[in-house]
Amino acid sequence: MRVSQLNFYPLKSGRGISLDEAEIAAEGIPGDRRMMVTDPSGHFVTQRELQALAQLQVTPGDGGFRFAIDGKGEIFAGQPPKDRRMDVAVWKSIVNAAVADDAVNETLSGWLGRDVQLVFFDDQAKRTASAEWAGPDTPVTFADGYQVLVTTTGSLAALNADMQRNGEGSVGMERFRPNIVLDHEEAWAEDNWEGIEISGIRFDFVKPCARCIMTTQDQTSGSREAPSPIPAMGRIRMSADRRVPGPLFGWNAVPRDTGRIRVGDVATVIAERDAWAIKRRG
Repeated sequence: MRVSQLNFYPLKSGRGISLDEAEIAAEGIPGDRRMMVTDPSGHFVTQRELQALAQLQVTPGDGGFRFAIDGKGEIFAGQPPKDRRMDVAVWKSIVNAAVADDAVNETLSGWLGRDVQLVFFDDQAKRTASAEWAGPDTPVTFADGYQVLVTTTGSLAALNADMQRNGEGSVGMERFRPNIVLDHEEAWAEDNWEGIEISGIRFDFVKPCARCIMTTQDQTSGSREAPSPIPAMGRIRMSADRRVPGPLFGWNAVPRDTGRIRVGDVATVIAERDAWAIKRRG
């Protein structure tokens, strides 16, 4: 089993960037989801309610980031001053984040058609993943909850096979916004894994990832006029464990070491456990 893709997402809910290799830090891939769009009150905004975020291309550069949307131009957002801050909410977490300058926020608001602001998870910002699942004091940025999301090619193939049997088309892995994709033929084998090791780095599989409406959206345009994996996940991937309800695809993982991994690296299962409970059809 080998790593077939590495991805990071500079802006939460923005487009992903593919990598050939990546550093792994305690918070995951450095730079992953270090920026976020919020409403003026500081509440996070994602593709769930603002589909146009999928059109935002964000590219790291010297001292900041280039933001672009096809047909609307581009802007450069530098790191804001450390004293330009506010408390922002991402799910149940409150994070004290740095806020971009007014010109950047005005441009993004015009592009996206509503009042928004860009915030940064800088070196003064602090957040940890759920201790119940990840253990104590594991740092995380603006990700939904955990440091790394892992998916497998075998599971995507099984999902697409069910979609095609039901005349629903197929979807690509980008719909699930993973950080690490493993080339592994067996569908849903990851439900049995306690964790994996890649290049000496241990990743503990701590919680399956419940999926939402974002998986129905084209990750270039934001359109929902595209094949949807939700019906298929409802047929074959509904959680039977009340702690994590809903359709599942991929696993949230916590890195326990630091280092560098590359596409093509071997991934080894550390240990196995009882599989996560999935509702049976019929």
